[in-house]
Amino acid sequence: MDRTELIEKIKSVISDCFPDMDVKSLQEDSVINTETAIDSMGFVLVICKLEALFDIRIPERQWQKLSTLGDVADAIEKRLPKA
Repeated sequence: MDRTELIEKIKSVISDCFPDMDVKSLQEDSVINTETAIDSMGFVLVICKLEALFDIRIPERQWQKLSTLGDVADAIEKRLPKA
């Protein structure tokens, strides 16, 4: 899976969790909690769904370091099995 596909899957999960949100405008440098108005509970929901989708585990202590869409993609890429 390339970076573009990964970003699209993340956007899809965000869209599933927040159907009223326009995820098409999200870029890698979009700050998730301020530009999307996702609160901390919503963010936890998104991360948990991404962990389940990709069958990975992002340590909770790292969650606070994930502020942009690109940060989330980096954390997932780091944990995906290498092809």
